[in-house]
Amino acid sequence: MTGGILSSVFYRILATIPVIGFVALFVFLLLRLTPGDPALLIGGDMATGEDLERIRASLGLDRPIWSQFLLWSERVMAGDLGRSVFSGEQVTTLIAQRLEPTIALALTVVVFSVMTAVPLGVAAAWYAGSIIDRLLSVFAVLAFSVPVFLIGYFLIYEFSVKTELFPVHGYRALSEGIGPFLHHLVLPAVSLGLVYVALLARMTRSTMLEVLDQDYIRTARAKGLSGARVLFVHALRNAGGPIITTIGVGLTLLLGGVVVTESVFAIPGLGRLVVDSMLQRDYPVIQGTILFFSVLYLMINLAIDIGYVLLDPRIRK
Repeated sequence: MTGGILSSVFYRILATIPVIGFVALFVFLLLRLTPGDPALLIGGDMATGEDLERIRASLGLDRPIWSQFLLWSERVMAGDLGRSVFSGEQVTTLIAQRLEPTIALALTVVVFSVMTAVPLGVAAAWYAGSIIDRLLSVFAVLAFSVPVFLIGYFLIYEFSVKTELFPVHGYRALSEGIGPFLHHLVLPAVSLGLVYVALLARMTRSTMLEVLDQDYIRTARAKGLSGARVLFVHALRNAGGPIITTIGVGLTLLLGGVVVTESVFAIPGLGRLVVDSMLQRDYPVIQGTILFFSVLYLMINLAIDIGYVLLDPRIRK
């Protein structure tokens, strides 16, 4: 059994290697094949010919495209994502400096969403057709319909401008204390997490309804087991696979939502770095952050796949 699990995990890890290669190629070509001269976009209208040549040389644009890709791939595999055209800092250093706020926001959203959505979904399934179920459906429609940035501005107006309960923008590191850390993350986490709560709650409800209709659940009820034991020990455990998948898919959706949320609340994370580098047309930073997000996306999906293998013995074959 252990050998089968290790074999399945090994093949899934092995399968990600060519995918990462295709992702790297796509990220490289994304900027190299876009219309216009990157050197001219970076240098601006006032740049001289010498300035443009210097920028092309720093980006490797004076080489054939296949040579550029090989050189860039070698640097990436060595952990070198290049240097920012404007600040001169290593892209890896810029990413490392902005990583903590993004991870803190994402983990806060996940914890808030899971602790809120799973009980809501379980309750909606257990009381299917009741007012609880209908209210969840209304909430899900509203959460999917309203853009994240609009939710963010509404929360800022209500809880920062009018009542001054939470700060309008900014971030405090965990080293400054758990109180200031959470105080600055409440509004961003809620604005970004509402859509995630709606997605996870609806999936939990649908999966639980399917499981609650199975014969072994009816047998457990016939044996006189308590409703809580049937619900949480038998039903929720067997519904765990799709719920875990939804949690993972929601994590990948957070990568896009982080960009908007960090801009609205002025959080100095990776999302804000992407926006700033795009406004400055800092190609090495754009390329490095996109590659980082892409690899992170693949790692999350790999973790979901491995989680399925551990939960469902049928998938190991």
